[in-house]
Amino acid sequence: MPSLSLRIKFGPKGHIGPGKIELLEQIAAFGSISAGARHMNMSYKRAWELVEEMNTLFGKPVLDTQKGGRKGGGAQLTPIGLAVVSRFRAVERAALAAAEPHMAALEREIEGG
Repeated sequence: MPSLSLRIKFGPKGHIGPGKIELLEQIAAFGSISAGARHMNMSYKRAWELVEEMNTLFGKPVLDTQKGGRKGGGAQLTPIGLAVVSRFRAVERAALAAAEPHMAALEREIEGG
């Protein structure tokens, strides 16, 4: 079955897509920017660049970070970060549900049926 990839553009301000959303999900899962980035085979620097893009896009931080030290650092999603992930995944599910019959028909066309 074909797959659908979604990107939401906010004009010249920027966009969000599956990569940025997965990064937020991985950071939330591991409680760490560096661990989330490593899980995606991404550099810490690149992860921070993407987080900063989202902070600028939404005008609020998507992460709450704690610097390292004796207890170590960490990161968690802010309410806006949680909302961005939740809403993106909801839009993605709705788009997939609407597109599924058409993608199945395209697949049948490709298979010659």
